[in-house]
Amino acid sequence: MNLADKLEMVNISDTGRKRPHNEDSSIADPELGLAVIADGMGGYKAGEIASAMAVMTVLETVREGIGRLRPANGRQESGPLHPEAWQLLAEAVQKANGAIFQTAGRLEECQGMGTTVVSTLLYDDHIIVAHAGDSRIYRYRSGQLEQLTIDHSLLQELIDRGFYTPEEAEENTPKNLVTRALGIDPEVKVDLGEHEVQPGDIYLLCSDGLNDMVTDEEI
Repeated sequence: MNLADKLEMVNISDTGRKRPHNEDSSIADPELGLAVIADGMGGYKAGEIASAMAVMTVLETVREGIGRLRPANGRQESGPLHPEAWQLLAEAVQKANGAIFQTAGRLEECQGMGTTVVSTLLYDDHIIVAHAGDSRIYRYRSGQLEQLTIDHSLLQELIDRGFYTPEEAEENTPKNLVTRALGIDPEVKVDLGEHEVQPGDIYLLCSDGLNDMVTDEEI
């Protein structure tokens, strides 16, 4: 089954009530099967620059490389089913990281800028996921919502280490302290994953502007 023919994508952004401008950037390209969301941070408008650079670099890199990918020749015993797709998406995020890091070092007004990123690529009826930071991807399947990424944040680290329960962490820890982002160091560690897509699946990519405001149940 070729689920790419049935793919529908929607891209929505809202500034919200707290800030005069939005530092998020996003794209949804049905022809490539690519979706990217980046949530920028930095000085005056530098966050917007970082997130826009991330989104455009990932888009351009995937567009240039997707023609070289080959469908999998059967189920792998271990490791990713589509290693070339993993490599392409990881390369795209690393290129974005390098571009942002170099720009931040070269332009005074961009010093300290960075961005989270979450990206998905639909390929051979699977989605490849790459992310760094606390932007998320959810899957809604058969009436159940599941978070497919783990936040790279101080709050999540404290939960993982057993210092807090999720409920206690929400009350005692700032939500917006990320432990991983693009543009901070010359290289960034990117978490990668792969999930088989089923007909009727809904995948939601979002920045923390959504999940900080509403619960998973409300989503």
